[in-house]
Amino acid sequence: MKKIDCIGDVHGCYDELIELFEKLGYSTTGDIPRHPEGRIPVFVGDLTDRGPASLDVIRLVYKMVVENKMAKYVPGNHCNKLYRFFQGNPVKQKHGLETTVAEYEALSEHEQKDIKDQFITLYQEAPLYLEEPEANAVVAHAGIREDMIGKSFKNKKVHTFVLYGDVTGEFDELGRPVRRDWAYDYKGDRWIVYGHTPVLKPRFKHKTVNIDTGCIFGGALTCFRLPEEEIVSVPSKQPEVPEKFRTFDE
Repeated sequence: MKKIDCIGDVHGCYDELIELFEKLGYSTTGDIPRHPEGRIPVFVGDLTDRGPASLDVIRLVYKMVVENKMAKYVPGNHCNKLYRFFQGNPVKQKHGLETTVAEYEALSEHEQKDIKDQFITLYQEAPLYLEEPEANAVVAHAGIREDMIGKSFKNKKVHTFVLYGDVTGEFDELGRPVRRDWAYDYKGDRWIVYGHTPVLKPRFKHKTVNIDTGCIFGGALTCFRLPEEEIVSVPSKQPEVPEKFRTFDE
């Protein structure tokens, strides 16, 4: 049976990512982390923005996913925004993108081309969401409704849902998008592994798990291992920002 390690939103927290790989039993002495049992890391998106080392995360994930074909990745909304920036589209440099752009602009012209090419390739080759039948799981950045699984990546409703969640178009008093709790109504028998919405601890609801435990906001970087259904986390090295975490009425 295929064994996968789903890794929550990294957001430029490179040191925590390496520490998590070590805790998971990967060898980090070579060019990339490798597990002796051939476990496959699966990144749930939002590799960059806000954290101190977004470009190092891109370089590592590119090597693992594109060059060595020993990891998988699905994009998040922050990945989508950085992709559009690298394509020359007019995107607002806020909500963390400005930190990645600052790192990028500090590079030489040659280095800029390398990192831009790497990320564009990584993004373009990635599926919008990932079906892993052997692990009985679907990995999608902000989640996915059961009726959307199997639908085209080009379907606009699916694209919006997977990147941003089940948004209503409204905003709360803190200016955050209001999202419906799609996981509450999930009735499927496959695991849905996702992130996007920071929670203080992994949120299990039916057969879904949110593993964005807000590393960038002082929480933790979390992995959900399958088929073991095991959670492994490492604490964040970033300042605590308690107001960024969401709680749910269970």
